Amino acid sequence: MYRDKLLNEILGEEDRILIDLLQNYCAAEILPVRQQIDDDHDHVIVHRILQGLADLGMVRAVWPAEYGGGGVTSTVTSFLAVEEIARGDSGIAVAVSCCTWAIYPALLAPNKRVLDDFAPLFCGDQVKIGCFNMTESGGPQGGGGCDIENIKNQGRRIRTTARREGDQWVLNGQKIWATNSGIADLYLMVCTTDPGQGDEGIALIYVPCPTSGLSFGKFENKAGMQGDRNTTTYLENVRVPLEYRAAGPGRDAELFHVNLALGRIGSAAMSVGNAQGAFERVMDFASDRVVGVTPKPIRQHSIAAGMLADMIIGIETARSFYVQAAYKFDRPEEYGARHSAEQLSRASIAKVYAADMAVMVTNRAMELMGSYGYTRDYDVEKYWRDCKIIQLWEGGAQLGRFDVCRAYYDLEI
Repeated sequence: MYRDKLLNEILGEEDRILIDLLQNYCAAEILPVRQQIDDDHDHVIVHRILQGLADLGMVRAVWPAEYGGGGVTSTVTSFLAVEEIARGDSGIAVAVSCCTWAIYPALLAPNKRVLDDFAPLFCGDQVKIGCFNMTESGGPQGGGGCDIENIKNQGRRIRTTARREGDQWVLNGQKIWATNSGIADLYLMVCTTDPGQGDEGIALIYVPCPTSGLSFGKFENKAGMQGDRNTTTYLENVRVPLEYRAAGPGRDAELFHVNLALGRIGSAAMSVGNAQGAFERVMDFASDRVVGVTPKPIRQHSIAAGMLADMIIGIETARSFYVQAAYKFDRPEEYGARHSAEQLSRASIAKVYAADMAVMVTNRAMELMGSYGYTRDYDVEKYWRDCKIIQLWEGGAQLGRFDVCRAYYDLEI
């Protein structure tokens, strides 16, 4: 049974079973080895965990049942599941959730060719990985980074090009920072057919790996989030069938904006899971450790109780809002199209608030634990390192705030 009674009532029986399975899997397979993930340079542990999650149905969960998938259509269910995984390790959570992120536009389009060609991979017994590759480095003319994700730029900052040649797309460019880059089996590339066309030029094109002309740089060495692999992706005359474009002019831009909203709700879920894990650790520590002139557990001191209260308030409100955003995302007929400014605003509120909250919670946890919070033995320092990048990705904290405003007034930034 899910820990929150109201959410437990919202979830269906199959959803509750999935969440229970993931809670148990996290306790048995992720938490015992989470400190080893930072040193797992060959991703042996990570791959084993991802295979276990695939065995539980996480990778194929959103694929339609007719393709051998789980047929999960609820964003609420998907992200409550992601939260549970992030409670164990948020790098693992982003790695598995980005498999869904990559295929989501093809599901919404729907693109029968892509689904037919890749369902046997992703719905099979062996774990297969997806990558949604959008970010690019900036150049002397600007562009790249969060400029690509700024909907006001309408795709004009995208430098990765897609040129039609006969019955194929020919892709050229470079991408950076994408989750699962360098290890994925299928990439969704954010390209442009013509930067001057704005949104009409945005093209989402699938590239299987290996494909001639597709190559990768070295993996980034980050402060945390080592369960998530990132590298530079190079495309040199990469050729794929025309049918591997998600939808077409205009519609691809809408699907891109949908993915931005989806990613921000997912980021909120990961932040909450990260904060929940850190909170559970500090609660154990604050219960066992006795301090003071009149010795009593740390959490029985008023200043500590106030800090723990702030942590609880942050976690519970962040969870409530991201679930609300996911609920409304699932009901576009009532709350606006999934690519609308309203949906992106709600998703951005969820992400910005939850990411800020996770940084606050992990900081407070370390303060309550003193030097022990800074040691690897107690896990909190890893939650602290892992959650910071969630603030920074998908446009950073400030672009998210801009997108919050866009549903309320005509912000030109």
